[in-house]
Amino acid sequence: MIRPGEHDFPVRSATDIYSGRVMALRSDRVVMPGGRVATREILEHPGAVAVVAVDDQQRVRLIRQYRHAVRRRLWELPAGLLDVAGEDPAVTADRELTEEAGLSASDWALLLDVVPSPGFSDESVRIFLARDLSERPRPDMGDDEEADIELRWFGIDEAVAMVLSGEIVNAVSCAGLLATRMVLSGDMEPRPVDTEWTDRPERFARRRDGDD
Repeated sequence: MIRPGEHDFPVRSATDIYSGRVMALRSDRVVMPGGRVATREILEHPGAVAVVAVDDQQRVRLIRQYRHAVRRRLWELPAGLLDVAGEDPAVTADRELTEEAGLSASDWALLLDVVPSPGFSDESVRIFLARDLSERPRPDMGDDEEADIELRWFGIDEAVAMVLSGEIVNAVSCAGLLATRMVLSGDMEPRPVDTEWTDRPERFARRRDGDD
């Protein structure tokens, strides 16, 4: 009899169902603790970064953009996929901060790593804290959703209130804003940007880059 917490859930087989530009779907046959083999459908994700940009007035810059899956515009943190092979996540975050929020920062730290949907996806998002900000022109985003982004500064307390009232519902943004409030109040310290990222997704990147 295997005691709780000791079973390692071996994968009997894995079948690719779909592979697209920003995600893939596979079906795993997984051995359960009692010996039964169950099917688990897994959405493979490239991983992503998000940025809480805080100015010297303790305001955060949020973006409001259209999200087709929920058919409405949401207030969110600047964020982006890890879609450049081998790129340091901190470099991705710096680029996304300029592209989406029109800012750059000279002071960076790690707030959180979050896995938003571990029941069916390997997605993991690294959330950075950016300070000592400078305004930068946003590049031309063409005619995709990013061309419709609205930018606004919010005091950190106002942003947290929007989380708790349900006005901000993006899970990564909720986590990042709440963590930032704790940092700014002195209740926690952020970590170095090069901290090991235990759950960083790898399988989709290997698939995309032809290594899988």
